Amino acid sequence: MRILGIDPGLTRCGLGVIEAGRPPRALEYGVIRTDSDAPIEERLLRVATGIDEWLDRFTPDAVAVERAFAQHNVTTVMGVAQVSGLALVAATRRDIPVALHTPSEVKAAVTGFGNAPKEQVQQMVMRILGLAEIPQPADAADALALAITHQFRQGSVSSTSGAAQTPAQRAWAEAERAARRGRSQRNLR
Repeated sequence: MRILGIDPGLTRCGLGVIEAGRPPRALEYGVIRTDSDAPIEERLLRVATGIDEWLDRFTPDAVAVERAFAQHNVTTVMGVAQVSGLALVAATRRDIPVALHTPSEVKAAVTGFGNAPKEQVQQMVMRILGLAEIPQPADAADALALAITHQFRQGSVSSTSGAAQTPAQRAWAEAERAARRGRSQRNLR
């Protein structure tokens, strides 16, 4: 199973592709950069084109995108949300399942601690993927962390019984199933 992680950003959009396994293997990582002085529509087009190229080149089985969250800088949040939307649409057009993961979910999945510093996440990405050095730039490492998180959350290399998942991963998966059941029940009313 190939998973494309996308760390959305308007100036730097991180991308990382892994082959799920025990351990997962990095296939490629990088960033799409845009000039902050360029018109917003040109920047969004550049990012959309780059995401399309990665999706076409790697044909992932799943896409994991960082969930946008409110920060103090509204301009940054807007750019992240816009790029997230581009990623969701591009994957959905190709019938590729998409998952959104919060930064704290990613930190917890990769390091075991939801408030881990960025440097610790990058170190663990390097270790999990067996890389000789920390993936650069940081946005690419974050994208790989998203892909790793998706593998862990989905248990993509485990059996349907979840035997290969850690207790925390099994608990998380059960909480996700319960939340989906609750949403489904509310939608039926």
